[in-house]
Amino acid sequence: MLKLVALLALAAPAFAATVPNAVVVDPAPDAVAPAGMAAFVLPVEGGAVNAVMYTASGARPHPTLLLLHGFPGNEQNLDLAQAARRAGWNVLTFHYHGSWGSPGAFSLGGATSDARAVVRFLLDPKTVAKYRIDPARIVVAGHSMGGFMAADAAATEPRVAGLVLIDAWNIAETARSLATEQGRREWHEEAVGDLPPLAGTSEQALADEMIAGGARFDLPKRIAAYGKRPLLVLGAERGGGRAAEQTLEAAARSAGNDRVAGQVMPTDHPFSDHRITLAAAMIDWLGTIGAR
Repeated sequence: MLKLVALLALAAPAFAATVPNAVVVDPAPDAVAPAGMAAFVLPVEGGAVNAVMYTASGARPHPTLLLLHGFPGNEQNLDLAQAARRAGWNVLTFHYHGSWGSPGAFSLGGATSDARAVVRFLLDPKTVAKYRIDPARIVVAGHSMGGFMAADAAATEPRVAGLVLIDAWNIAETARSLATEQGRREWHEEAVGDLPPLAGTSEQALADEMIAGGARFDLPKRIAAYGKRPLLVLGAERGGGRAAEQTLEAAARSAGNDRVAGQVMPTDHPFSDHRITLAAAMIDWLGTIGAR
């Protein structure tokens, strides 16, 4: 055991050099304003959301990340939240109303409304003061379905300083596929295992909503509407695939956005064997969202 510990100690500097310190190293505690966590219920239109704010240490105003989970949210990406906090960011996570115990009935439109409402909450002067938020450095990140919700919320609110898409789901593409037998079968296989954490909805209700929503759920269009602000697109080869990531980057660049960074990793949709790489990519990029 001692030999193993010694070997790990010798290897640590070389490993740490490949990733930001915040991914693998705890910061020194701040005795005056330590890191913390606050859980609360945030009212939103049509229901309420159970939320958790991870607060970074230090009394100064902190950049703040809104981290949105996917459908239904089995992968919470809380390792990314903790890494961002170690890097000096507050991080807010929540469950859309009607999901994972948040009151109300779940819907895609409701999740969109929730994300927008939570961005407004972060920009509220009372929230800014309470959680020591730097309102000029609010970034929205989302995984899978959360990627669409993040893009929509960021496009709607021009004060959002950056956007991170993690193997984001283009809901409109799935809606189009429902016109085919294969598409309906794939949606059934996806939905049947994901509905248990969701209240007040069904496989058919969500399919109908996607079809009726049309362009409302078109992710490239929301990225174009986001404009020329910083954008990070992270893809998974065995998830959305390289073509999907390239499509999203192209949508941004066609709208005149030259502040786009992208990376595709050889992993699955939840980045199961690339969590450190994923965290490193995000933390590196967050470091480019400069202080006022």
